[in-house]
Amino acid sequence: MYTGNCKPFDSRIWLSSPTMHGEEMQFMKEAYETNWMSTVGANINEVEKLACEKTGCKYAVALASGTSALHLAVKLAGVQTGDLVACSDMTFGATVNPVVYEGGIPVFIDTEYDTWNMDPAALEKAFEQYSDIKAVVLAHLYGTPGKMDEINAICSRYGAVLIEDAAEALGAFYKGKPCGSLGQYNAISFNGNKIITGSSGGMLLTDDAEAADRVRKWSTQSRENAPWYQHEELGYNYRMSNVIAGVVRGQFPHLEEHIAQKNAIYERYREGFRGLPVTMNPVEEEHSVPNYWLSCMLINPEAMCSQVRSDCEVLYTPEHGKSCPTEILEALANCNAEGRPIWKPMHMQPIYRMNPFITREGSGRAKTNAYISGGSKGMDGRPLDVGMDIFHRGLCLPSDNKMTPEQQDRIIAIVRACFE
Repeated sequence: MYTGNCKPFDSRIWLSSPTMHGEEMQFMKEAYETNWMSTVGANINEVEKLACEKTGCKYAVALASGTSALHLAVKLAGVQTGDLVACSDMTFGATVNPVVYEGGIPVFIDTEYDTWNMDPAALEKAFEQYSDIKAVVLAHLYGTPGKMDEINAICSRYGAVLIEDAAEALGAFYKGKPCGSLGQYNAISFNGNKIITGSSGGMLLTDDAEAADRVRKWSTQSRENAPWYQHEELGYNYRMSNVIAGVVRGQFPHLEEHIAQKNAIYERYREGFRGLPVTMNPVEEEHSVPNYWLSCMLINPEAMCSQVRSDCEVLYTPEHGKSCPTEILEALANCNAEGRPIWKPMHMQPIYRMNPFITREGSGRAKTNAYISGGSKGMDGRPLDVGMDIFHRGLCLPSDNKMTPEQQDRIIAIVRACFE
């Protein structure tokens, strides 16, 4: 139980803020001085080249955001009104919303504990129940790759297009293959809190030359090759600007450096929490190398004090020797440090509560309610709704790569105090 005895940090300790190095300004200045300020220029050409080199994909299209990349990936997959699309459940809304942009219906697939990503067993159940699922959108949570061999095999068996949301996983690897190259169409993000940033921006990656050309056309309002503005299909203002590309261009050489810093933060937390009834977000070392974008923790069930959440509010009861995510996040905030709850599963979001939700034992709606009220378990003894369980017991820790070891030691002490 936290007692509130903490001297606030002199400066804010952020969850994950941009880390600039100087080259970014050089390339932005180049765009300014050459007057290439719009959506063409050397910076865009270079970041597309760098993205291909880092991921191993043959083609990259620089776009305004990771969300726009996912939207055009969904469009490439041929998703139309009424089509079913299997989606990661425990993720940010940007993974799922592009499906709805095209009129598709997300079918949410429960999470598994090994990686906190889409459960292949639940995906198999989804195809058994909905054989006409057209595509699968899989997100790698917090920089840890999902079980891609199993997911790919299921997609191949049922003829579904696999879209990889690698927004959080640039620089991570699955069985030696870079994230951002593991689906038919792939998306990465350069949002302000990502492992490298452009302040905004994203990239669609693929080995399909025709698909890349279509995305380039769609992203510039689908202009036809005519001496005037001619349009024969719907287009979008989705192209990355040459100025933003300058920031990304200056960041790319520091990707491995940022990953090493994030890895060190993760390991310091893991060591600092020894003896506490908690675990860190999983690292499946046999198959993958994460980028450690965010360090997260999961409180053991027996060490949870009472915590109840509504859609927008939360209450908890402090208890000696126990804690909960809300108490820890409040303690960090009181000390001028930023944490965050785990992504709230999509099937729990008001906008998507009527959508199908599939666990490894089949349809999960009624079972989810049982778990809320009585702790219902599956045949393997695990909670029927894994994503909700992780959301209930987990939180994201301050993971800024400019945080000093001394500052992190203080954060570890704050967390430990919550269990006293």
